[in-house]
Amino acid sequence: MTHHLVVLGAGYAGLVAAKGAARRLRRHGGVRITLVNASDRFVERVRLHQLAAGRQLRDLPLRTLLAGTGVQLAVARVTAVDAAARTVRIDAAPHVLTYDTLVYALGSTADTTAVPGAATHASAVATHQDAVLLHARTQHSRGPLAVVGGGLTGIEAATELAEARPGRTVHLVTQGEAGPGLSERGRRYLRGALRRHGVTLHEHTRVGEVTADGLVLADGGGIPADAVVWAAGFRVPELARESGLAVDGRGLITVGPDLRSLSHPEVFAAGDAVAAYGPDGSASRMSCQTGLPMGARAARNVAAVLTGRTPGPLRLHYVWQNISLGRHDGLTQFTRADDSPLPALLTGRASARFKEAVTRGTVLALRR
Repeated sequence: MTHHLVVLGAGYAGLVAAKGAARRLRRHGGVRITLVNASDRFVERVRLHQLAAGRQLRDLPLRTLLAGTGVQLAVARVTAVDAAARTVRIDAAPHVLTYDTLVYALGSTADTTAVPGAATHASAVATHQDAVLLHARTQHSRGPLAVVGGGLTGIEAATELAEARPGRTVHLVTQGEAGPGLSERGRRYLRGALRRHGVTLHEHTRVGEVTADGLVLADGGGIPADAVVWAAGFRVPELARESGLAVDGRGLITVGPDLRSLSHPEVFAAGDAVAAYGPDGSASRMSCQTGLPMGARAARNVAAVLTGRTPGPLRLHYVWQNISLGRHDGLTQFTRADDSPLPALLTGRASARFKEAVTRGTVLALRR
């Protein structure tokens, strides 16, 4: 009898999981692998700020990336998962997929629910469609732009948009410090880079509401803006919570060290949808630097279970945080394995070239 492995999501984690499982199970007969994704293209999420600024990205058809693997691609949106029945409902033929083993890697979207008006008046940069819509909204406007969120997504969006629209007023607004994972030296470089790009930084500033005219601040002040970019956190779809899988308070699938669901051992999860924790007990960072090793570990463990071996634990070891500051500047903060910052930095054009090499190398690895 054929064993059906279904992988949901073809982001960094899902694509690595599907291709890795196919490679490891190539000589193990009787396994069929289906990869489900809403688009027939792989999206380089780490480049979406470039797309939002009007830069063209590489076209990466999933069928090309999957060529020779034997993985079947189903281009469809997942509408429901029934963990008890081991079925997945999708919005295209065959509409229902039955699985023996599932890898859940559906990722995350921007969290526009925390502040009134954000869902209506702000634009995100978390998906390909988000970035395309943001570009369409801002390409002909010359008025001020406000980016909310001082993490990597917000910083990269603010600097990229400022560089693409010289002379335009760009505000970066965050309720804490910009670049919270950086060393003090890294934050100093970041603040200087923001000034060089003409980005006005508003730290320790809480947004109370987003309106059609910009931001209303919690202290009663305001920041006028023709467009607001929302980069203040991510959330996951409700599919996992509704499926019957065990989830935490954020809707993330709770898993053991081997990435198996705590409630349904035939389900593995990887990427932003997972409640995985580091050695210090802190939640893993939502990033491709987390998703790639998760996808690889899920592939190894699926293959281990299907070949009668013991699955191994996920071990996350961070090395750096790479931040684009426009096309010709960057900041690479080297880190300890637990993601805490080291004193060492790489900055300027060298960092920009380094990040570009890492990003291109990731796609090259996915091709292989």
